[in-house]
Amino acid sequence: MEKEPIFLDRNENNYGPAPACYEALRSAGVEQMSWYSKDFSRGVKSALSERLARDYGVPESIVLLGYGGEDLLKQTVHCYLAKGDTIMIPTHSWWYYKAIAAEKGGFTVEYPMLPGPESFIYDVEGLLRLARQHGPRVVLISSPNNPTGNTLDPADLRRVLHELVGSVVVLDEAYWGFGGVSTNYVKDLINDFPNLIIIRTFSKYFAMAGLRIGYAFMGRGLTQLSQFSARYLGYNRLSENVALAALDSPDYYAGISARMIEDKEMLYREINRLPGFKAYRSSANFILADIPPAQKEALKADLTQRGLIIKFFKNEPFMDYCIRITIGTREQNQALASALAAFAAEKGIL
Repeated sequence: MEKEPIFLDRNENNYGPAPACYEALRSAGVEQMSWYSKDFSRGVKSALSERLARDYGVPESIVLLGYGGEDLLKQTVHCYLAKGDTIMIPTHSWWYYKAIAAEKGGFTVEYPMLPGPESFIYDVEGLLRLARQHGPRVVLISSPNNPTGNTLDPADLRRVLHELVGSVVVLDEAYWGFGGVSTNYVKDLINDFPNLIIIRTFSKYFAMAGLRIGYAFMGRGLTQLSQFSARYLGYNRLSENVALAALDSPDYYAGISARMIEDKEMLYREINRLPGFKAYRSSANFILADIPPAQKEALKADLTQRGLIIKFFKNEPFMDYCIRITIGTREQNQALASALAAFAAEKGIL
């Protein structure tokens, strides 16, 4: 029987959700699957938005739910970006940002993100210079950023927000959790910057990409978005129950995150010892690495033959010779490290 491939190319969390999440599915009854939510009768959108508001110390009215972070990103851009408006995104970012802007006929300006000695860095001066020049309607900031894995320093974020008071600023935190689980700053940012929306998801840290649950915290100046995104019959009650079970399982997820951090350190060492390879430090559940251009096709073929699927970039400016590796389970990560070492030995590049 042919061995199943190991997929380390889509930044999924291969450990899976907490045991309590499976129990929530097993105990689901007719009320979760056949009946609309009645949470509106209590003056809230849902049990999940109510719980998130309590956990973060914010009003429930500013918590939005969506079909994954992807849905909330799209809703925000579609709500505020008109044809011909400018949207700013990082140079190295998720391809979907451009796609959403194109759907609305927006004009995309890419602000610089630069490779540093150990990790990529936001060029804050470059971002602000372009913002002054173009007067963007929407600015997307991804932290940690996909595919580079770097974050925007909190002081730099505040500096950017203080200057971009005329723009809708979207802070995409889809990869929140892998570099720390602090939530204290959310309330302060939302209170201080009414034009800010912070978007997160249960897909990555909580390992529930298949259930498509996203959530966001919205500044008080974005009430139009609240009306735009309203779901008067409620949300997916089964998914909400599973998400609540995940929130009740912090120790499980902390254990997984600790193993991922250890495995990232192992992969940094193993990749960086190979001539022509360079792994960039990441606060997410993936690593971006430069590879020797001459080895790209051979490496891709070799790993595919071994049943290891990682992300090889193509037709991406400055990234044609980069790979992105999702941090899988310990066994999967060790298998990849061994495969990279074997490839290097076979090619005589060690």
